Amino acid sequence: MIQFLLNNQLVTEKELDPNLTVLTYLRSRLRRSGTKEGCASGDCGACSVTLGKAVKGKMQYETVNSCLTLVSTLQGKQLITVEDLKQGDRLHPAQQAMVDCHGSQCGFCTPGFVMSLFSLQKNSEGWDRHQAETALAGNLCRCTGYRPIMDAAVQLCSQPCRDQFMQTEANVVQRLEGLNTPEMLELKGEGRRCFLPKTPEQLAQIYLEYPDASLVAGGTDLSLQITQQYKKLPVLIALEQVEALKVCRESETHYELGAGASLHHITDFLAERIPGVSEMLQRFASLQIRLQGTLGGNIANASPIGDASPMLLALNASLILQQGEKKRSVALDTFFTGYRQTILQQGEFIRAITLPKVTVSPKFVAWKVSKRLDDDISAVFGAFNLHVSKGVIGDVRIAFGGMAATPKRAMACEQALTGQPFNAETVARACAALAQDFQPLSDFRASAAYRLQVAQNLLRRYYHHCNGELAITEVSRYV
Repeated sequence: MIQFLLNNQLVTEKELDPNLTVLTYLRSRLRRSGTKEGCASGDCGACSVTLGKAVKGKMQYETVNSCLTLVSTLQGKQLITVEDLKQGDRLHPAQQAMVDCHGSQCGFCTPGFVMSLFSLQKNSEGWDRHQAETALAGNLCRCTGYRPIMDAAVQLCSQPCRDQFMQTEANVVQRLEGLNTPEMLELKGEGRRCFLPKTPEQLAQIYLEYPDASLVAGGTDLSLQITQQYKKLPVLIALEQVEALKVCRESETHYELGAGASLHHITDFLAERIPGVSEMLQRFASLQIRLQGTLGGNIANASPIGDASPMLLALNASLILQQGEKKRSVALDTFFTGYRQTILQQGEFIRAITLPKVTVSPKFVAWKVSKRLDDDISAVFGAFNLHVSKGVIGDVRIAFGGMAATPKRAMACEQALTGQPFNAETVARACAALAQDFQPLSDFRASAAYRLQVAQNLLRRYYHHCNGELAITEVSRYV
């Protein structure tokens, strides 16, 4: 059973297929057709809805892709769709701004844009172009109507908006807090089950009982098996309710990142601690994806083109794994054993990621090369972590994604750099050594020759970056 608020209406679902996405639930079960399906893969934003949750006595609103969000995620939250925005006979300011600025053309993408604008206004303290671009980057307009949509964002965020959601906030917070119970919940239907543990201990126990279950963290990748491959997953374990997995903390020697922490939360946590990671995570995917996707999920997915793992390899990350009551720490270097294969044992999950502070170079950067600037998969991803003292290279860790069957360190390249003067000749030898480290494949994203050339060029770029010779193009978003 799960319980949530559909706007202000309490909904209790005692029997529901846990493979159901929020988008399908809205359109087929509730007959709310305002939310559109565009891509069913989290790329276009037409299906965007807003989830509200109570945090320290206040409402926090987040836009998510309902096509990737499974219904178990709704437990204890407020679901707001475009149908809920109208205030009596008047449009909500987010809707009115789109009308006033002529932001809707064919209209198919409009509900998703409206919901992203709604969440933007709720999370802003005035007009900020970068914040607006970030909020809208996950919404695609096929009619190329971005200028009037941005005009609508200016209008909405430049004036105070006291809507019905602000007026009922205290009541909604109280009702949502009342839905928070310590017991592990279970949602079942159509012969399939989903467990919703609340603590790591509950998670560890239920995963031992059902070691073949699929763990659902953000679900931004797992849900594609349902929406695009049409698979039915018989047993799910949803991690959304396990707050202990979302905690990020700092000690004297390490940073510890909860495996269930969203990429958006990690971006904020590391913004001043390891700026290179935060800058790159902003290109990881759209805001909708970063609000749901988790660091642990991206690692466990073991994709050779996942953006998180090369960065963490370069930062000498270790993983804290848990199986039942047993915990162990393993270096990320040893975690990947083959294409989408890891050392995880049955019933074992990633609890946290640790980064030793001593490893982090102030010149750490990570660069992503893809066909689109935002919301695209890497062709090549490079992470560079070099310590240079008095012109001589000391500790070196360089890792790449998209160059092998797994995210991988460039060991021959590192050896060619270690103990050598940091100059063009050394870098040239290290670039040549990359051909020993990698024999990439050709696919529809890039050829093998292109990938190797790009990897070498990124190393050259890093050298010029460290020398202060890239004043215009050194920001990662220009790669």
